[in-house]
Amino acid sequence: MNQKTVLVIDDSATIRKLVDRHLGSAGYRVVLAPNAEEGLQLAAEIHPDLILLDHQLPGTTGHNVATTLSHSETLRHIPVVISSTLRKKAYAEYVDLNNVVDMLPKPYTEELLQTTVANAIETASMIVDSQSRGSAVPEIIEAVNEAAFAGSLSCFGLRELIDFLNNGRKAGVLEVEAGRTRIRFFLEKGRIQGVDAQGISAEEVSKMIDQLPESLTNLAPVLKMTIAGKSCAEVDGFVQLLDQKVLDPRLMTRLLRFQAAMLVRLAFTQPLSLFRFETGQCNSLHKSLPLDISLLALLVEGAVTSAQHVELTPNATFSRRAIRGQNLDRAGLSAKHMQMFNVLSEPKETQEITAALGWQSSEVLQVLHGFELAELVERRTNTVAGQFVVYEPDASHAQRLRAGLEESDNRYAGKVVRDKLALQLVLKRSIPHTLAFAADDEAACTLLSKLFATKDPRAAKIKRVAITSNISNLQNLQEQMGFRIDETIARPCTAEQLFLAMDRLLNNEHDSTDDAFQEPQNELVAAGAES
Repeated sequence: MNQKTVLVIDDSATIRKLVDRHLGSAGYRVVLAPNAEEGLQLAAEIHPDLILLDHQLPGTTGHNVATTLSHSETLRHIPVVISSTLRKKAYAEYVDLNNVVDMLPKPYTEELLQTTVANAIETASMIVDSQSRGSAVPEIIEAVNEAAFAGSLSCFGLRELIDFLNNGRKAGVLEVEAGRTRIRFFLEKGRIQGVDAQGISAEEVSKMIDQLPESLTNLAPVLKMTIAGKSCAEVDGFVQLLDQKVLDPRLMTRLLRFQAAMLVRLAFTQPLSLFRFETGQCNSLHKSLPLDISLLALLVEGAVTSAQHVELTPNATFSRRAIRGQNLDRAGLSAKHMQMFNVLSEPKETQEITAALGWQSSEVLQVLHGFELAELVERRTNTVAGQFVVYEPDASHAQRLRAGLEESDNRYAGKVVRDKLALQLVLKRSIPHTLAFAADDEAACTLLSKLFATKDPRAAKIKRVAITSNISNLQNLQEQMGFRIDETIARPCTAEQLFLAMDRLLNNEHDSTDDAFQEPQNELVAAGAES
C-alpha cells in the first residue's frame, strides 16, 4: 500500500498526540516534530505527502517555516496545511505562499482533521501547481454527473426504489438523504455490492462498533474508514493491501457485509428526504469485494445483528403480504431465516412461530422485524373478540378463502385449516369465537359431530357456522349433526360472507347453555383424535 505520510510540526504535546491517534487510526503514517528545526530536518529526510504546521512555534512562526520550505527546490512542492487558534489573523499572512493549500482552525474535531488532511493530499499537487503558475484553481476535481434518476422519497419508499433498480438490473450509485447523513448504495446488475455513508455522526459509528461480532472487533479502525466512504486515494491503497494478501479478504467481506446491514437498517429506520441515482461502476473496494446481496438479506441481518428490543403488539398475528410487483430477490438470506417466510404461509401468532421454528422468541421477533422493514410481512392487531377457525378440506376452496382473507379489512382474525390434525392443534391452543365448517363434506361433518358430542363446557361457547351449498336445509342439518348451528353461508364462501355472519353473531350474542356439560377441558381435542 502506498501509505501517505503526514509530518506534524507543533509544539503542543497534546496536539501531537491527538493528531497521531486520529490520523494513525485512519491509516496514515504520522511523523511528529515539536519545533521548527526538527520539522525542517524531518521534511528533508522523509519528504512527507503533507505537512500540518502550527502557526505559533517556539522562537519562530509557521510562516517562516512555510517560506523556508517554498524556497527549497526539493521541498517546495510539499503541500502545507496551517493550523492556528488565531484563524483569520493568522491566515492572512500565508496568502502569497504557493505551498500552503489549506487552513485548519483550532480547536478541531477528529472528523474535520481527517477530512481536511484527505482533501489536501488528494488536491495538493493541483493547487500548488496552479498557485505557482498563477493559473486559476478549478472549483471541483471532476464534474458532477447528471443524475439518471432523482427525486423525493415523500411519495414512495426506499424499498420500492431499490426494487425498481433491482428489477432493471441497473449499475450505479443510489444516494439517499437522511437528515445530514447521505447513505450510498453501490449496485451492480441491481444487486447491492456495498453501502457507505457520508456525514454519519461519530456517535452512530461508535454504536455500530459496539455491535461488531467478536471476530471483527480488531477491524474497528478499518470500519471507521470504510463506513465513511473515504477518499479514492485511501480506498485504492486499501485495495492494494487486499491484493497483496496483507488483509484477509474473507474477514473484510464479513466486515463490509456488517457495515452494509447496519447502514441499510439506518436508512430504513430514519426519515428520508431526497434520492439521486447515477449510473456507473462501484468504487474499487466494493468492486474487489462485492457483496452481491439482496436488500431483504441485509434488512434481516441488520435486525438480528443490532439485537434491538422489538416490542410485541398485544394480540398480534403475522402474515405474508400480498406481493404486487414487489421484488422477490433473496440472495444472501440464510436458509434458517428463509424458514420464517415458509412458516408464514398463513397468519400466525408469535408463539406459534416460535413453536414451529424452535427459536428463541427474541430472535423470532428480530427476524420478523427485518421482514416487516422489507414489507414482505405485516403485523395485524386483533382488536375484536371475534376469533375464527374455518375447517375446509377442499384445497381450492381453502386457497380462495385464504386469498380473500389476506385482502380483507382484517376486522376478525383467524385461520383456515384443511385437516383434522391442524384443527386439533388450533383448538388445543385456544377456543375460537366461531368455528365454520364445510357441511357438504361428509368426513368434516363426522369429525365435527364427534367433536361437539364431547361434554366439554368450552364447546358451548363456540358459535357454529355451516358452509353449505344448501342453505335452506338448516333444520335437517342440525338434526344430522346433533348440535346447534348458529349461521349458514354459501359454499364456497368468501371472507366477506364469513365476516358478515360473524357480525350477526356478535350483534346477537346470547348465553346459550344448551350444550353445556361438566367434563374435563381436554376432551374437546381428544374427541378429534379418536375420530
